[in-house]
Amino acid sequence: MGGHIVAIVGRPNVGKSTLFNRLTATRTAIEERSPGVTRDRLYGSAEWQGESFIVVDTGGISFDSDDPLLRQVHRQVDLAIEEAQVIIFLLDGREGPVPLDHEIAGRLRRSGKSVIPVVNKVDHPKEMGALAAFYSLGMGDPLPISAVHGRGTGDLLDRICELLPQETAEGEPAEETIKVALVGRPNVGKSQLLNTILGRERVIVSDIPGTTRDAIDTPFSHGGRSYLLIDTAGVRRKSRVKEAVEYYSVLRSLRAIERADIALLLLDAAEGIAEQDRKLAGYIDQVGRGLIIGVNKWDLIQERQQARQEWLEEISRAFAFAPYAQVAFFSALTGSRVQNLFPLLEKVWQELYKRVPTSLLNELLIDALAVNPPPSYKGKRLKIYYASQVAVRPPTFVFFVNNPQFMHFSYQRYLENRLREAFDFAGVPLRLKIKGRRERGE
Repeated sequence: MGGHIVAIVGRPNVGKSTLFNRLTATRTAIEERSPGVTRDRLYGSAEWQGESFIVVDTGGISFDSDDPLLRQVHRQVDLAIEEAQVIIFLLDGREGPVPLDHEIAGRLRRSGKSVIPVVNKVDHPKEMGALAAFYSLGMGDPLPISAVHGRGTGDLLDRICELLPQETAEGEPAEETIKVALVGRPNVGKSQLLNTILGRERVIVSDIPGTTRDAIDTPFSHGGRSYLLIDTAGVRRKSRVKEAVEYYSVLRSLRAIERADIALLLLDAAEGIAEQDRKLAGYIDQVGRGLIIGVNKWDLIQERQQARQEWLEEISRAFAFAPYAQVAFFSALTGSRVQNLFPLLEKVWQELYKRVPTSLLNELLIDALAVNPPPSYKGKRLKIYYASQVAVRPPTFVFFVNNPQFMHFSYQRYLENRLREAFDFAGVPLRLKIKGRRERGE
């Protein structure tokens, strides 16, 4: 279910960014009472009762200042309808339904998508009487919440999980298939790389950014290994403004990343690293997928040995939050060094699903504690009793301690570094969870 999209739709100033922050447990979206303050489209991962999905805050599609408010809201709704599986139609419980709400409701009804009418700003039970007016929208029973205080958001998450399509095994590749998402900004060569790997024209290749309309799944075999490549190039329509193009491109990239084992983030050797590259890498790290940074169009670079070192240093600075990322240099156009990707993909896949025996893990822990004992915290010292790996994709470890509050982030980083020194984990993020051995209620 991880690749599904849940979009928050509604007119300005009904609390979309606040709800986004509540559902994703972040403070990413700027919350401001002035309408239209969210200028960049925001995406985040949410999890509830073991299910995960992508939440989209549609609060701030920016268009030309002379565009009327109605066009902005209509475009916002149209984009959400096209991409989302579930739509949260957010309404203002204090103001009641307004004509613009009825206009949005009409579009949502005609979409055929699953829509949850949610009335925000119902902060107290005495305000529940305001819900009756929202039945006039014809969207079914409105769900009251307070995004600020969290009231009713659990019921909302339950409802979302009920409506999201359930994954089925039919038509899915075998478990041993390595699923690779090709992600990156428009025109960095994703489609060209796909065609070079396959040795044929699978998708249209053009210098015009956004030629590929949809994400394209392509299964193939190489060296006895099955792969599934997901090309995620965006789309440019004459009727779409720039923000809409970026919206499509980023959404498809996020969905592909969630479905994949490994994300191959393509950079343009002639253009350098952009902020969107860092955001995509941050999301790959956040959802725990393998990360390979591919520097494409390497055939255009002179003095490649010196340029390679400069690129490695720049990548290290720009993606400091993911020092484990693997780097490959190639030319999708000429095919130079493209074959080097396959052993790298195999290695990262193996690391992503690697399991460390508990005995070896605790031998490492004993050695790490002896070499560098935990620092004291307010006169008390952290005690780590033992550790265990509890999951893969990404590799996840639980450390049982006397008090989780005593674990300083720097010592946690030290433990992660020791894990990598001993067991590699090249190209994959690690998750370290700190748990009290004698926590109340356990």
